[in-house]
Amino acid sequence: MDLDIWKHITFAYPAFFWLLLLIPVMIWWQYQGGRRFQGSVQVSSLQGLKGLPVSWKVRFRPLLLVLRIIAFAALVTALARPQTSNTSESIDSEGIDIVMSIDISGSMLAEDLRPNRMEAAKKTAMEFVDSRISDRIGLVIFSGESFTQCPITMDHGVLKQQIMQIRSGMLQDGTAIGMGLATAVDRLQNSKAKSKVIVLLTDGVNNTGLVDPLTALEIAKAYKIKVYTIGVGTIGKAPSPATMPDGSVQMQMVDVQIDEPLMKKIAAETGGRYFRATDNTSLKNIYQEIDKLERSKVEITSYKRFTEHFFPLAMIALACLLLEVVLRYTLFRRLP
Repeated sequence: MDLDIWKHITFAYPAFFWLLLLIPVMIWWQYQGGRRFQGSVQVSSLQGLKGLPVSWKVRFRPLLLVLRIIAFAALVTALARPQTSNTSESIDSEGIDIVMSIDISGSMLAEDLRPNRMEAAKKTAMEFVDSRISDRIGLVIFSGESFTQCPITMDHGVLKQQIMQIRSGMLQDGTAIGMGLATAVDRLQNSKAKSKVIVLLTDGVNNTGLVDPLTALEIAKAYKIKVYTIGVGTIGKAPSPATMPDGSVQMQMVDVQIDEPLMKKIAAETGGRYFRATDNTSLKNIYQEIDKLERSKVEITSYKRFTEHFFPLAMIALACLLLEVVLRYTLFRRLP
């Protein structure tokens, strides 16, 4: 048996090890029995016997007891049933397919969230991905047009890299909410998942795009896709970078305009909810709330298989007993 296995051995019936307490009794019994079998001769003095050599049979006769003790210890250990276990898990997940549709228009550079709306949205999106271990997630970005930054995938590492690469100016500027929603629906239309969800984040009002937001809403309803909408921006005015005629960038206070009636309508008619994020904390809390509302059902079944290792010990016990019997009636045989 591989000695490394013993590092992981457990015993099914460890109570059998109490039988090892009988070993001292066996030694005592052997000693007492040996004295009974010894003959006695009365002599006047032992002085003349001191130089006589001791027979090798006498020296090695305790080997019989050693073999018996080894056999007994091996048998007790075998009765305790040494075994190793191999545990495997079967994970059954209903799974949810999710597409995050994020506005990357120029207004997302406003600094009412820190360091700006864009970076705050990216950070919370990545935290959301980390919390969705068993779900497939995709990413759509939109401004004046829309683009699939990452198809739905279980490779969350790749998805997070794509989120990190988002920046303003990747697409034509504007706010095409209908395009952002329609593209996200297109990513989910062939999904076989039990639940399909879109998280749509924007900080403005639809002002361009080939698809009207209400048309995109009807398409989402047709595919039974739930949409959570998030409006990002403080109440009132927000500091936003503006490019001057000379090319310099200056901060200006700009009115925050979010089409909340539209966002609420999209969420309500698809079974989702609308949220307003006015700062970093509220945005983080919104994603955590969506995470709680859309939990995947994951069942983990554990299987434990045992491998028995008593057989080699039983063979050792049998071999020692046979050897002890053979030696007792051959080399160490007692004369009557």
